[in-house]
Amino acid sequence: MTALVPVILCGGTGTRLWPLSRASYPKQYWALAGDGEETLLQQTYQRLTGISELAPPLLICNEDHRFIVAEQMRQVEVEPAAILLEPVGRNTAPAVAVAALQATAQGEDPLLLVLAADHVIRDAAAFRHTVEAGRATAEAGQLVTFGIVPTAPETGYGYIEAAQPLAGTPVPIARFVEKPDRATAEQLLATGRFTWNSGMFLFKASAILAELERLAPDVVSACRSALEHDTPDLDFLRLEREAFAGCPNVAIDVAVMERTDRGAVLPLEAGWSDVGSWSALWETADQNPDGNVLRGRVISEATRNCYLRSEHRLVVSLGVEDLVVVETDDVVLVAHREKAQDIKGIVGLLEREGARESKAHRKIYRPWGAYDGVTEGERWQVKKIVVNPGASLSLQMHHHRAEHWIVVKGTAVVEKDGMQELLGENQSTYIPLGCKHRLSNPGKIAVELIEVQSGAYLGEDDIVRFEDRYGRSDSQSAKQLTPR
Repeated sequence: MTALVPVILCGGTGTRLWPLSRASYPKQYWALAGDGEETLLQQTYQRLTGISELAPPLLICNEDHRFIVAEQMRQVEVEPAAILLEPVGRNTAPAVAVAALQATAQGEDPLLLVLAADHVIRDAAAFRHTVEAGRATAEAGQLVTFGIVPTAPETGYGYIEAAQPLAGTPVPIARFVEKPDRATAEQLLATGRFTWNSGMFLFKASAILAELERLAPDVVSACRSALEHDTPDLDFLRLEREAFAGCPNVAIDVAVMERTDRGAVLPLEAGWSDVGSWSALWETADQNPDGNVLRGRVISEATRNCYLRSEHRLVVSLGVEDLVVVETDDVVLVAHREKAQDIKGIVGLLEREGARESKAHRKIYRPWGAYDGVTEGERWQVKKIVVNPGASLSLQMHHHRAEHWIVVKGTAVVEKDGMQELLGENQSTYIPLGCKHRLSNPGKIAVELIEVQSGAYLGEDDIVRFEDRYGRSDSQSAKQLTPR
């Protein structure tokens, strides 16, 4: 039996789930579905357990999220075949092309199961059964897409028409239909031949490459060049920027699936949702007898049909209905459920104003741990820094700021101008302006410290990096929100 390689697409920012999902930490890296701690990305892989001849996955992500992806895979004890880093977003056709080229690089021709990292599928067993049902058709060279059996005349999804009555095996595709209005959606469902377009696929690597070469040769050419000139970076493969940036920005549906004569649709009925809004998340989650979904520190009285989520502070609701309330470290969202899908416009407004909250949380994750901006004033700011066991910040210096570090938990090694000192809890050190310094954690528990910065300029682009175990350069860091 042919090996099956999961191809997990981790791009996208999920702005309709703001303020939780933001560019620095999108929805696929959050635990949004179910009562556990597994993120959507982790669930995407774990629901595959039990599929025959399952090979290690290929993951494709934005280069700024590479350490998040690697850490979340490590947490569920998965060693990917590769984590491919996109220097810029170019939609799903280039991502699929890169995956197919990478999968066939050693002369093999596996099945590729293309999945989005941010979908919810409640019935994992039904999903696995459907994947197996499409296997023979895909091995025969057809391009199988999974069509979601509709539960309502949705206007937010594209539709796929089957050329034959739908059954439990793939059937030829007649056409794709763009997102319809409600009246049209009702007419489509009445025929019994339409499913929602899920954006999930199953095909042989050689089959999708052949159709890409025939229908979108410029995509394959650019992706092949980006792979031929890629740069190994720790556990990652960094695609060559110029070649990949020159690739057309096009979806695999548009580039291939809507034009090929080898397409087949297989109906999937497994509790699927793309969780494209807070209202969609409320609909797919387990609700209490009052119709509420409660997450975190929440107290609700006389409350009905609400989604209430607390990440930090206590959230209390009294006598309200049909609301979405989401509390994060720096934003509180209150919206009517029917208006929740309009949040994207609010994010756009914040971006135009240059508001930090549009893209980043107060807490920012880095390969060595995380840091949290606690408070700030004129010429000073305070941060809480957490350094993981065995991790280390880069060796660096600043031109415009000095820093004072106070260890509150664990043990830290501090290097200053070539000299090292060991700091325990309640001990501190001062880093003067221009001092070459580094912070490391030699212990087995996380180091937590308070950093007080002071100076004429506190921007995160005031950094000169001399050494970094994570392969980050100053040019890469300057564009990021927190470049330590």
